[in-house]
Amino acid sequence: MYDHVLLPTDGSEGTAAAAEHAASLADAYDATVHVLAVADERNRFESPSAGIAAEAWEESERERAEAAVDETASALPDGVAVERVVTEGIPHEAIVEYAEDSGADVVVMGTHGRTGIDHYLVGSVAEKVVRTSPVPVMTVGLDD
Repeated sequence: MYDHVLLPTDGSEGTAAAAEHAASLADAYDATVHVLAVADERNRFESPSAGIAAEAWEESERERAEAAVDETASALPDGVAVERVVTEGIPHEAIVEYAEDSGADVVVMGTHGRTGIDHYLVGSVAEKVVRTSPVPVMTVGLDD
């Protein structure tokens, strides 16, 4: 049923809870967990007068994504097959694209549970993935 479990990570606390669920599925179905982090290509701080230059932003995002993948993959049990992936793009779009291209059977991802103004301003990657994913998505809250 589940041969490929996609576990997106941003390195936050929510990923640890999602990783437990992904590992459980992988163990039950002898599946491979694809740990994916997206280096966000949108530099919100670039401007002519202040902010971060494009090259510095890209390097910083790539390093953050690589660290998130390494941390999340190392938290998985030793017997779980793991694929480590870092890609660039807009996070929710890159996650859905990878799910389609990799043949993922399910996406397991953490959610911050933002509400109100935080949800409006920051948005929800998990919510956008749920709405657009071609495969089932299991969301795991921080408290799980």
